Amino acid sequence: MKVIQFTVPVADEGAVVIQEDILPYFYNYLHRHKEAQVTLIIKGEGTLIAGNYTQPFKAGDIYVIGANQPHMFKGDARYFENLQEKNIHAIHIFFDHEHALQGLFSLKEMEPVRKFLQLTANSLQLPAEYTEKITQDILKISRLSGAERLLAFVGMLVFFSKQVKDWKSLSTGFSRHSYSESEGLRMNDIYQYTLEHYAENISLGQIASIAHLTTYAFCKYFKKHTRKTYLEFLNEIRINVACKNIINGDFDSIAAVAYATGYNNPITFNRVFRKVTGMSPSAYARQYRFEEAG
Repeated sequence: MKVIQFTVPVADEGAVVIQEDILPYFYNYLHRHKEAQVTLIIKGEGTLIAGNYTQPFKAGDIYVIGANQPHMFKGDARYFENLQEKNIHAIHIFFDHEHALQGLFSLKEMEPVRKFLQLTANSLQLPAEYTEKITQDILKISRLSGAERLLAFVGMLVFFSKQVKDWKSLSTGFSRHSYSESEGLRMNDIYQYTLEHYAENISLGQIASIAHLTTYAFCKYFKKHTRKTYLEFLNEIRINVACKNIINGDFDSIAAVAYATGYNNPITFNRVFRKVTGMSPSAYARQYRFEEAG
């Protein structure tokens, strides 16, 4: 396995390509492509990895993934335990603004859009207050073709560039797109193993063996490629899952969430949760219930 150079199914669709996924699970490999993409999650949830950034994703989320950025929407384990035909549903809009659409976006009138697209290098998430409108726009664009599709899509980008405030950057301040094939193999295997075994006691020796490195070499390698330690990454994955469990009400107690996500000590879980999210698990649960009630 490696960071797969994904080929977007172009067919005869033109410069703006639509891919609608209604499948048992999301595409399950770290991959990249020369096209940027706008992704609407209609059904399904899991963990998004974009570069060296990780966070939970859920139905209703809308993302702009930068061109050539390694990324993966890793669905929750239950999708693989229960392979239903329509477990997940997503619409992806692929567009090559650096080549196929370069002429269009180089026009003076497109300067706001061009500046916005420069911000997408490390990927973005659309703020929640805009998702209802943009969901309808994406659904409309997916039903159009030819010039009508292109014009509707450009209109959406103009809205992104002029009207949307406070985009969430999916960046930790460090970008590395140029994985070699061997680096991609290792990073994909590290991510896959962690996402599948986060609830277990993963030692540095275990994960180093997955990467075919000594423990010392692995620690240096992982820090070089992600600007974080493996323990920091593992904690992010575990807390992402904990947040989803809390939001879904899928727990009997905070201690149960801790044990289910790989922590043997609720005190440690509380400390790590606060470090990752900025609040305690109980405060997070209260905030979510308040938002639900509102």
